[in-house]
Amino acid sequence: MESRHISRVIRADAQRVYVFARDPENLVSWAAGLAQSDVEVRDGELVAQSPMGEVTVRFVPRNDLGVLDHDVTLPTGETVSNPLRVVAHPDGAEVVFTVRRLDATDEAFDADCAAVADDLDRLRRILEA
Repeated sequence: MESRHISRVIRADAQRVYVFARDPENLVSWAAGLAQSDVEVRDGELVAQSPMGEVTVRFVPRNDLGVLDHDVTLPTGETVSNPLRVVAHPDGAEVVFTVRRLDATDEAFDADCAAVADDLDRLRRILEA
């Protein structure tokens, strides 16, 4: 299975980037591929309206390592695991999202990667403003 690592350097403290990116209230402002409207907490889980329909999102517990891995349960019931890291960088922080091809066509995989890149660009613009 092919994976592609999409990353952006953000000129902001890594802990600040981690805290902002992890906050469900902020997802709609930067993660358009995941949340197109405010995220609600339902039965202890995050529920978002995504381009694919309603999805459930479960982040790993808060940690000091910058790990924001999360599982997204799609409307089909399939769960996709998404590795996401915020690491210290000489210019601030680097955010790295791993996109896995799974069974996507070349075109769909490229589109997923482009969407993640757009999301990370939005995150960078917000945190560098």
